Amino acid sequence: MPTRRTTFRLYPTNSQEQKLRFCRAMHKELYNWALSNRKTQYQKFGNKVDYYQQQGSLPAFKEVWTEYKLLNAGSLQATLKRVDFAYQRFFQGLGKYPRFKSIRHYSGWTYPDGRQCFKLHTTSVNGYLELGDLGIQVQMRGKARVWGRPTTCTIVYRNNKWYASITVDVPSIERELGIGAIGIDIGCNAALAITDGETHQLIKAPKFLRKAETRIKHASKSKRRKRAPNRKSKTKASRRWKKAASRVSKIIAQVANQRQNWVHQVAVEITRSNSLVATEKLEVKNMTRKAKKGKRRRQKAGLNKSILDVGFGMLKSAIKYKVEEGDGQFIEVPTKKVKPSQTCPKCGHQHPKTLDERIHQCSECGYQQNRDIASAEVCLYWVKGTLPGLGTNLVGADGSSSTSSPKGRKSCGGMKQLAQKKRQKSQPAVGDAETPTSA
Repeated sequence: MPTRRTTFRLYPTNSQEQKLRFCRAMHKELYNWALSNRKTQYQKFGNKVDYYQQQGSLPAFKEVWTEYKLLNAGSLQATLKRVDFAYQRFFQGLGKYPRFKSIRHYSGWTYPDGRQCFKLHTTSVNGYLELGDLGIQVQMRGKARVWGRPTTCTIVYRNNKWYASITVDVPSIERELGIGAIGIDIGCNAALAITDGETHQLIKAPKFLRKAETRIKHASKSKRRKRAPNRKSKTKASRRWKKAASRVSKIIAQVANQRQNWVHQVAVEITRSNSLVATEKLEVKNMTRKAKKGKRRRQKAGLNKSILDVGFGMLKSAIKYKVEEGDGQFIEVPTKKVKPSQTCPKCGHQHPKTLDERIHQCSECGYQQNRDIASAEVCLYWVKGTLPGLGTNLVGADGSSSTSSPKGRKSCGGMKQLAQKKRQKSQPAVGDAETPTSA
C-alpha cells in the first residue's frame, strides 16, 4: 500500500499555541536528555545505550519529571527514536556526531500512531486536527491530492508558523500518462533539455535564489547589526534581531516554495505526454562538494550554488515518482559507462569537452547540436537501443533500477519495524532446539 505525505497549515488560537510551544519545549528537553544519557554512559562507564534501553526507562523518567505524564507516550518514543536515527547516521558516515538542540533549532515532534495519538477531522480538504494529550482541536487548511488512512503526524514550527505533516496509506494511486518517450538532460544554463528524437525543447533555469540574493544580503546585513544571542556570555537576542532573523527566514522560505512549485509544474507537464523518461544518473552530493585547497574554490562555489538553485535532485525525484504512479518507466543511464555529454548521438564517437563548450561538434560524422540536447538524445537512444556502439539495457531494465541503495548502508528502521522486532523478542521460541527431529 503506497504512502503519501501531505502538509496542512495550522491556525491555533493563543491558548492553543501556548500548549504547542510547551509541548515543543518538552520534547526538546527529552531529546537533549537522551543524547546526554548516551554520551555520558559511553564516556564515563563504557556502556553503549540503545533505543530499547532508553524506551524502557521512560516510566521511571516520568516519575521524576511528572510533566511528561501529560504527553503522549508514542510521541515520547518517537523523540527517542530521533536520537537513535542521528546516531545511526553518524555510525554509517552519513552525518556528524549528534549535537544538543536549542529551541530555535528543534522544529517539532511526531505522533507515530494515527489510531491512538491523534485524530483528523477532514476529508482531505481543510478540517481540524485533534491532539488528545494536549486536549486541543486546531483548525487546519490545506488540500491533499490523494487521501487514505492517516498513519503519522509531525507537528512542525517553521518561520513563526505551525504545520502538520501527515502521512497516509492510500489504497491505490492512478496517474494518466502519455505514450511518448523522451530523453532529459538536467543542467544549470538550461534546467531541462528535452527531446523525443525529432523535436527538442529547452527549459531555462528560473534561478529563484540568484534573483533573491540582493534582498537576502540586505536583510542579512540588517540582522548582523542587531544584538545576536550568545550562549557563552549568556546574552539574549534583542527583539530587533528576532524581527530581522524572521525577515531573512521569510525570504529564504519564499525561494524554497517557488522552487518546489516550479519543480512540480514541470514534472506534471512532462508526465502528461510521456510514459518513458530517460536521463543520466547524477550524484548531486558529489557534484556539490567543496573544492579542495588551491582548486579554484570561488568558481566551484558558484557552480555548486547554481546546481542547488535548479534543484537537480528535486527535479529527478519528482519526475520519477510521478512516472511510477502511472506505471511508466523512469530509467537512469549509467553516466560513467555511456558519458552522455561526451558522446555523439549519431555515431557514438566520444570526445571530451570542457564545461564552456556549449555546442556539440562531432569530428567523426560532423553532427552539430546544442550540447544539452545532444546529451538528452544519447540517453534516449541508449534506452531505445539505437545508440551506435553502446547497445542498450532497456530489455533488462526496471523502473526502479536508478534507486539502488549504496553498498554498506543499512536502514536503521522506523517505528513499525521496531514494534515488529519487539513482538518477536517477546514471543517464546517454537519447539526445542535440543529435541532431535524425526527422520
